[in-house]
Amino acid sequence: MTDCCGHQHHHPSDDRKPRANTAVPTQDVAKDARLSRVRIQQMDCPTEEALIRGRLADMPGVLALEFNLLQRVLGIHHRPGALEAALEAIRELGFTPLLEGAEPDDDAAERPQRNWPLALAGLAALFAEVLHFSGRAPEWVVASLALAAILACGLGTYRKGWVALKNRNLNINALMSIAVTGAVLIGEWPEAAMVMVLFVIAERIEARSLDRARQAIRGLMALTPERATVQQADGAWLEMAVSDVPLGARVRVRPGERIGLDGEVVEGRSSVDQAPITGESLPVEKGVGDPLFAGTINQAGEMEYRVTALAGDSTLARIIHSVEEAQGAKAPTQRFVDRFSRIYTPAVFVLAVLVALLPPLFDGAWLDWLYRALVLLVVACPCALVISTPVTIVSGLAAAARHGLLIKGGVYLESGGKLDVLALDKTGTITHGRPAQTDFEVLEVETEAHARAVAASLASRSDHPVSLALARQAEQDGIDSLPVSAFEALPGRGSRGEVDGRAYHLGNHRLVEDLGLCSPALEARLERLERQGKSVVLLCAEDRVLALFAVADTVKPGSREALAELHALGIRSLMLSGDNPHTAETIGSAVGIDETRGNLLPADKLSAIEALQAQGHVVGMVGDGINDAPALARADIGYAMGAAGSDSAIETADVAVMDDDLRKLATFVRLSRDTARILKQNIALSLGVKALFLAIAITGEATLWMAVFADMGVSLLVVFNGLRLLRR
Repeated sequence: MTDCCGHQHHHPSDDRKPRANTAVPTQDVAKDARLSRVRIQQMDCPTEEALIRGRLADMPGVLALEFNLLQRVLGIHHRPGALEAALEAIRELGFTPLLEGAEPDDDAAERPQRNWPLALAGLAALFAEVLHFSGRAPEWVVASLALAAILACGLGTYRKGWVALKNRNLNINALMSIAVTGAVLIGEWPEAAMVMVLFVIAERIEARSLDRARQAIRGLMALTPERATVQQADGAWLEMAVSDVPLGARVRVRPGERIGLDGEVVEGRSSVDQAPITGESLPVEKGVGDPLFAGTINQAGEMEYRVTALAGDSTLARIIHSVEEAQGAKAPTQRFVDRFSRIYTPAVFVLAVLVALLPPLFDGAWLDWLYRALVLLVVACPCALVISTPVTIVSGLAAAARHGLLIKGGVYLESGGKLDVLALDKTGTITHGRPAQTDFEVLEVETEAHARAVAASLASRSDHPVSLALARQAEQDGIDSLPVSAFEALPGRGSRGEVDGRAYHLGNHRLVEDLGLCSPALEARLERLERQGKSVVLLCAEDRVLALFAVADTVKPGSREALAELHALGIRSLMLSGDNPHTAETIGSAVGIDETRGNLLPADKLSAIEALQAQGHVVGMVGDGINDAPALARADIGYAMGAAGSDSAIETADVAVMDDDLRKLATFVRLSRDTARILKQNIALSLGVKALFLAIAITGEATLWMAVFADMGVSLLVVFNGLRLLRR
């Protein structure tokens, strides 16, 4: 927002990075302040925002304002007792404020616009033009038709224009009212009527176009069903509103139904379409213990799940809240446009007055110069320029949300295309974050199945991550565990136990050395695997090594492709890992990282980001949103991977990748660059057409209806251009 709510919060560790999740200056909001959200159906463009801001900004008790034009919601931070005066002031402007959650009365309900008066006005204006050019009708007939057209469609414009002038606001309604009235006074009846009709038609089209951007956000809100089937205390199943379902309740979801609340599967299996939340193109298999997200679609089988978050705290609810907050924080281009328009409109108005008064002093052509001034007034409105940026930004945010990218503000959407270095954590970002068995080799006369069964039996008795990896792999391959007796954990080395009366050891390199079973050949094998960043576990009998297993954190599918796409976009990659340099280098080489650094503490990662920024780079940091918090906060843009279901990731990241797909980073950069390009196109188009028509208006070559086409036509063009992002 501008002026009263244009400040941005900053992360405490970084004063140079704006946070886009607020539009309220904390120093202006008193401790006893309250926030009331008011829906104003008539507020859908910067014209109404400027009018309301000018009326409320200096009112006693009103501390700050938040405008969400796309949702037609005004947030008023006020002291107790000041709200009613603010609502009355809004009513005096001709608007109908309705507190969120209140039921609209007959007057507050939105009335559908009737098109037949506009159609009749168009016919009357057209007949007036035809009769005027033919010269076969008396002047009073032409004037009557024109006046009928103006009254049929223009009373609303006059009413809004009068309110604006009373509040010393030169918005488009005020300028059009002055221009049409002036044209009538100098006898340009047909043109005055046609200008009013064209203006109202263009406004209607513009409103319909803006609704497309609104629908993109409303589509998120419509994802959650209103009711769910919940098990009662007596075991019966009852349909109830999702807002009334308590934590821990057991909910049944049938095939084809939308899941109403976040939860964890307790019975059944099915595939779930998670595209509305994560943007994944393929359904995800769900079984007992797997998480479910509100708004996703159950496809194949019936499931029952335990509710883990209330309706207002679900992942989808947090996404919607973040998108709404992102709309309220203006991007740099939008703030520039707002500042520019506050200077531009009064300047052109003064120019129009000078054109009407000064040249006639020399040539006496008062009516001719007055007409040119009226054309200037119509051209003066910066509507196309002002409306181009929010429509483009919101379209980009909505397109990103459909791809499973939650962007926390227009500032990040706009600046993301400038990234030239991307730093990535390794564990959980490039790799899965949990060890998996990668190698198995029998070294002595022992069947593979028996060696794996013994190793799995010992491993299943331990909670060490490496042992768990062996046990998981054996289970996946259908290898049954054997009974173990005399089991003993050997801290820092492994474990021992007896299987079928024979003693076995399962452990690391150190354990084998302690047992005196090492050999040069075995050392060479171990070194080869360890240099690949793998942890080696050996199964030993009392006198020999029977088999070895290698375990490593495996690379996620798509990581290499993701890095290749980022490199193709001209972005250099850097891995910042706390793991040992050998392992980090191995993983970095496997996925094509440009530079790898290992053995880094969180403070070291932060220093690396700061060093890159000191060299003038625009740096992004990709991590899990928790362990890498200092570096994520310091980076120009922080990305949290796998944010679905994670409160902290959604709340702290600048961009949250809802599924765990690194390829979405390239999608974000391309979307960001497209957004920046469309913003530049819209600004250049708006200013270029304005400059052209200002010039031809002063020379007398432009007519009033041409000026309307120039103003409203360009407004429609920039709106449609911004909406192109929704098709991504």
